[in-house]
Amino acid sequence: MQFRTQIDVPRSAHTISYAQRGISFGSCFSETIGNRLAEYKFPIFVNPFGTIYNPYSIKSNVELLLGKRVLQESDVFCHNDIWQSFWLHTTFSSVQKDTVFQSVIAQQENYKQNFQTVDYVLITLGTAWVYQLQETGEIVCNCHKVPASNFIRRRLSVEECVSVLEETITMLREQHPTLRVIFTVSPIRHWKDGAHQNQISKSTLLLAIEELQNRVEAIDYFPAYELLLDDLRDYRFYADDLLHPSSQAVEYIWEQFQNTYFSPETKQLLKRVQSIKQAVCHRPFNAESRDYRLFVEKTIDDCEQLSIESNIDLSAEIQALKGKLV
Repeated sequence: MQFRTQIDVPRSAHTISYAQRGISFGSCFSETIGNRLAEYKFPIFVNPFGTIYNPYSIKSNVELLLGKRVLQESDVFCHNDIWQSFWLHTTFSSVQKDTVFQSVIAQQENYKQNFQTVDYVLITLGTAWVYQLQETGEIVCNCHKVPASNFIRRRLSVEECVSVLEETITMLREQHPTLRVIFTVSPIRHWKDGAHQNQISKSTLLLAIEELQNRVEAIDYFPAYELLLDDLRDYRFYADDLLHPSSQAVEYIWEQFQNTYFSPETKQLLKRVQSIKQAVCHRPFNAESRDYRLFVEKTIDDCEQLSIESNIDLSAEIQALKGKLV
């Protein structure tokens, strides 16, 4: 007897390997998967300007990263003694105005220096609802708790989503012609919209992605939304707020992501990286013992060997291990 509707996610023809570089844009879920890839040493730039949710915000962040949009003095304002911008996440806010600009420049420089070649982009859409500034009509990335009277709230149509996302992909492929795109829809429910409006919003995003796949080449859809809502489909797989996935659910979706995009060789490398990271975090009973010193030296050798074999950057791990020998 089977008591759940298990989803069989087909393997993608476009795999992700340690030799490829990626960027992620989007909601908390994009950050979760992106950070998991980064944790295991995949070269990926995770949400360069913070968490964002709607297609227009993703386009705005891409423009800023590629230098097609320049953050102006007028784009930064002081609210509640904090300098911030409607085009940036709150993590970029600061008590110093210059710090906001410096943080943006640092992200742009990181992209220019380390991501001259990008093989794939992971885009997670959270909502089709947007907030437009009353004064200019521009759609913001973050409202920063500015009074609601400053905004018009509306839901994007399917065609609007398709159009702005197609423009975003075109911009990215101007610099990275062979770029592959992996779309997901965040399984996190936007409950403030209400149950019905949340469903309409998510449905709008799903329909937009399907239409994009019909129009544009090399676009994948990974069913994170369906894995949580249909495959797991139980509140024990949610966090205490009953909106976000639990750590167990995240692990399950991460496992499905690996099965979809990782080759057997990549999975083997991942296991070796996991083993090294566990060794780095190991807390010995006696840190001054000869056995522990030999253990650390062997782990350093393993790091150096893996770096030579695969070009995986383990410099931070090697430095941390050498610090244990001092």
